[in-house]
Amino acid sequence: MLLLGPYHLVALLLLLVAAGRCLAATGGGDDGRQFVYNGFIGVDLTLDGAAQVMPNGLLMLTNGSLGVTGHAFHPFLLPFRNATGAMRSFSTIFAFAIFGQYDDLSSDGMAFFVSTSKETLSGAHSGPYLGLLNKTSNGNQSARVLAVELDTFRDAELQDINNNHVGVDVDSLVSRHASPSGYYDDDTGMFQGLSLISRKAMQVWVDYDGTAKEITVTIAPLGVAKPNKPLLQTIIDLSDVVQSTAYVGFSSATGSIVSAKHFVLGWSFALDEPAPALNISMLPALPPASPVQYAYTTRFAISRIVIIAPLVLAVMLALAIGIGIYICVRRQCLKYSEVREDWEVPFGSNRFSYKDLFHATKGFSDKNLLGRGGFGSVYKGVLREPEMEVAVKRMSHDSRQGVKEFIAEVVSVGRLRHRNLVQLLGYCRRKDELLLVYEYMKNGSLDKYLHGRNDQVLCWSQRYSIIKGVASSLLYLHEDWEQVVIHRDIKASNVLLDSKMNGRLGDFGLARIYDHENAAETTHVAGTMGYLAPELSRAGRPTPFSDVYAFGVFLLEVTCGRKPIFIDDQSNRVLLVEWVLEHHHNGSMLDKVDPRLRGEFNTEEVTIVLKLGLLCTYPSPNARPIMRKVMQYLDHDQLPPDLSGAYISYIMMAQMQNEGFDSHDMACSQPAVSVATLSGESSVTILREGR
Repeated sequence: MLLLGPYHLVALLLLLVAAGRCLAATGGGDDGRQFVYNGFIGVDLTLDGAAQVMPNGLLMLTNGSLGVTGHAFHPFLLPFRNATGAMRSFSTIFAFAIFGQYDDLSSDGMAFFVSTSKETLSGAHSGPYLGLLNKTSNGNQSARVLAVELDTFRDAELQDINNNHVGVDVDSLVSRHASPSGYYDDDTGMFQGLSLISRKAMQVWVDYDGTAKEITVTIAPLGVAKPNKPLLQTIIDLSDVVQSTAYVGFSSATGSIVSAKHFVLGWSFALDEPAPALNISMLPALPPASPVQYAYTTRFAISRIVIIAPLVLAVMLALAIGIGIYICVRRQCLKYSEVREDWEVPFGSNRFSYKDLFHATKGFSDKNLLGRGGFGSVYKGVLREPEMEVAVKRMSHDSRQGVKEFIAEVVSVGRLRHRNLVQLLGYCRRKDELLLVYEYMKNGSLDKYLHGRNDQVLCWSQRYSIIKGVASSLLYLHEDWEQVVIHRDIKASNVLLDSKMNGRLGDFGLARIYDHENAAETTHVAGTMGYLAPELSRAGRPTPFSDVYAFGVFLLEVTCGRKPIFIDDQSNRVLLVEWVLEHHHNGSMLDKVDPRLRGEFNTEEVTIVLKLGLLCTYPSPNARPIMRKVMQYLDHDQLPPDLSGAYISYIMMAQMQNEGFDSHDMACSQPAVSVATLSGESSVTILREGR
């Protein structure tokens, strides 16, 4: 019989204890569905960064160094989907402790994670990214990371709620749901706060229901049973993160100023069932805590040593800041300076501050630019108060034109109310610049659908609806409002489309207003080439009939899909009005409808619109129809206009004027006329006295 001495008995006892710890750590094996580690001696984990297993089985993720990360995860991919492809439920329990450098200040925290890729972790940053993500991957769905963070540092950029919270993250360190650290007492129902950096062990339960797609997180001091009410409970679709398999484990990080140590005492995990409970009596002991320091006390002690230098520096810094603030305020005042005069007081409610418009358009940046024209640039803006989208037009203004009268007209236009008008909200005046503020139209201007490289082609019914809408708005401006409003710049680019593709006439920057019994004053010619009525070049006095002329060009433009002045196949400049008139005479007018319609249009409506366009563009203003008559044609309350013996063209008008005829006299002459043609670059219809 072999006799053992005392020395041999002690050695055998130590071997039995070690074997028991190994058995306790593995918890009866790992079949890919569950495991339990009551300490980490002999456990097969993948470690990187600062992570290491201490001799007593304690897993230390970070060792107190600055700017480091640590990872520890199960070495094998786990199957997170079942045989049918459905997402499986999972449960995990772990005990942890964080040793902060100070009692009231700590570095960044740690997290439990589920990740489909090791590469995401290998490129992760320290500090606020917790060793999980970096600046590029943070917020990127391709990261495919679910994390439960135990965060001990508040980062405003990541929208942290405080410096002691628990959060659920998906592909981003901006938490989907977060709560201050603590638990709800089962007896009282009261919330009990927990300091994550208290250097005391705590236990965390994370449970995910694959059917309900719900995750719950519960935390309590080690030794306290799992509270009935979880700390966090939120909906997370794990299928967005995990395609089939994933790694599970822990990550932590420290910052560049304050350090911390992160420990995991034990860990259990299970798929499709609750995770096994940890055996608290078998968990490894935490290291002895060094005396607690207080961040405030330490900083105060240092400041007393060098108290003179900071005071001097503070005075100099305050002086420099004061001078800097004065310069900045001075610059800001000049930056947002406006021109305000006493006579503008009654218009206060219609005036916007330049500062508000500057911020709304992000400094009138090119990214907010909607378009440029001969009279200014238009920018999209978002006002803060009231919160609304607007379009801001910047245009230069010559003070010699009578700015007081001009602003009065702008304010008057702001009182217009019609479903087919873009609402003018107000104005702002700055030096020699005028800004007009309109409501924003989502679908932009009509011209981009007619002439731009826009894949969306307006069908005929949409075009006809837009034409009727603009005609209705002009009838309101000319006849139905309390005063007469002459728009003076009717064109496709000034017809905007709302969210329902309704046409709305906008840009009243050139508008003129006068009483019904009066006439507009003579002014400089304003408008857009191709839309200008011929009489404006002679008289310079806008009338409703000059608007009718521009509307006639607009009708032809919308129907034919061509600009008022275009280049033909022989590189000749062609007037759209003359071109349509020639084809009307040849009986081929319908062949010139916009080819993008592919022949799909209402022939009767197209005929009405083309003939009406020619009638509205009659060179003599008194022969043009009023807008009420135009609406009757468009509503089919009148027979289509007959142009057989009542139309004279641009070209013939010019020739007759050269021979001594007057266009106004011709418009009022007797109707006994006959039709002839003139040979030349085009065949045109002319009016002559009986032949």
